[in-house]
Amino acid sequence: MTRIIMHGCNGKMGQMITNLLEGDENAQIVAGVDPFDDGHNKYPVFPSIDSCVVKADVIIDFTSAKAVDKLLEFSAKNQVPVVVCTTGLSDEQIERINETSKQVAVLKSANMSLGINTLFKLLAQAAKVFNPAGFDVEIVEKHHNQKLDAPSGTALALADSIKDVLPDGYYYKYDRSQERRKRDPKEIGISAVRGGTIVGEHEVIFAGEDEVIEFKHTAYSKAVFAKGAIEAAKFLAGKPAGMYDMSDVIG
Repeated sequence: MTRIIMHGCNGKMGQMITNLLEGDENAQIVAGVDPFDDGHNKYPVFPSIDSCVVKADVIIDFTSAKAVDKLLEFSAKNQVPVVVCTTGLSDEQIERINETSKQVAVLKSANMSLGINTLFKLLAQAAKVFNPAGFDVEIVEKHHNQKLDAPSGTALALADSIKDVLPDGYYYKYDRSQERRKRDPKEIGISAVRGGTIVGEHEVIFAGEDEVIEFKHTAYSKAVFAKGAIEAAKFLAGKPAGMYDMSDVIG
């Protein structure tokens, strides 16, 4: 049985993970962390991670960027592996995560969906085939109108999975409105759409001469991210110090 601390237990994702684990025979939440709690959870809830005194095998984090620093300190000090799902982290925090992974197991992914992480591998394979044939690459991502960052971290991760296998010189193009010129073959275009309640949609287009190949992933519910986080937690429990991602879980 994997014992989990849910960091951000009363947020939307925290409650979704709580509900999904209700009937799970292989994992359970033994404690939650959230500054706002009305006592409705079946497990004890602490106002901050450093006040948590319950022993656990792994932490799942779905909070805000400002709470991540203390989380990493707690994880390293108490040797509890952590699955970092919070987005919008600064470069300094990313570096802090890398440093923490030298002391304890840390798993971080731009997107916890098993489907998206499978897509990373497929795109790398496709880019190796289509790039020599002169195909252009464009990425279009769509999210709800409350999302703050653009492009999404997932869109950038998809772009990275392509760019990493291409020759040097390729770069990301976010806006073409201020110039009038033909498309540079070295561009990887990334466009963001914000509207309504779209959970998440990512489309990768390989456009060649006389043919177009499209890869598309649509999330109809945030449950796909919650399920991925749970699988990541089960995987990470007991792992030695190091940096892991969802490709390790899938593998």
